[in-house]
Amino acid sequence: MKNKNLLAIFLATAVLSGACGGSEAEAPAAEPAAEAVAEPAASGPASEPADLSSKLAGDTRFEGDSARDAGRRPVEVLGFLGIGPGMAVIDLMAASGWYTEVLSNAVGEDGSVVAQNPEWILAFRERSNDKALNTRMADGRLPNVTRLDIEYADMGADTGSYDAAISALNIHDAYYLGSPEAAAEFLAAVHSVLKPGGVFGIIDHVGNPDGDNNSLHRIDPALTIEMATAAGFAVEGESDLLANPDDDHTQSVFSEGLRGNTDRFLLKLRKPAE
Repeated sequence: MKNKNLLAIFLATAVLSGACGGSEAEAPAAEPAAEAVAEPAASGPASEPADLSSKLAGDTRFEGDSARDAGRRPVEVLGFLGIGPGMAVIDLMAASGWYTEVLSNAVGEDGSVVAQNPEWILAFRERSNDKALNTRMADGRLPNVTRLDIEYADMGADTGSYDAAISALNIHDAYYLGSPEAAAEFLAAVHSVLKPGGVFGIIDHVGNPDGDNNSLHRIDPALTIEMATAAGFAVEGESDLLANPDDDHTQSVFSEGLRGNTDRFLLKLRKPAE
């Protein structure tokens, strides 16, 4: 599928989702409107605490970010993936940059983070993700972060550039808002930009194999693994860090009482070393 056609499908579907009240704050779509334009909690970066837990507990995080830590468990997730100081990491479909800022703290001043977004994510909700990411990065708050506003098919220039990549709550959108071909293109692009031996972490809402995952904003983990291995990744590990046994995968991720607390799978993939 041509890149322009993919973008047109993404934009059209995103608009329809928004009209139905289905914009996904827990996925690559916009964060809640009030949070998306919030000011940083402080104007400068934190001092260098001893570990990621201390950094995230500091008072310089973007306003509202810390409220999501309990549900997202970023310290444990990055520990499982092995992402830490000095690494070059790309946050894929970063939206307004919640994970971008977590990664910025994790890799430290000797590391680097790229926040990648295709145009359809930046354009969502009157460009709220674009505006929020600009605010988050304003005045040098995240000096080790750069933006990469680019489509999947155009990421080839960064071939072999990153030690790790992360995709948080958006594989289902690449597959359903786009197409199976769009998801395959995305995964191939990620494989290309990672260094040999690089790690790719995937987080998403668990969907039942026979469920209506398109409308529920979920995806079957087995399908995700199938696509990832077809793209050349090896599955190194799966974690239940973000599991919720009370979620039977039959409700929308936006359902009252479930939003922010869905059953989520966490995969650690690796690009084979050459």
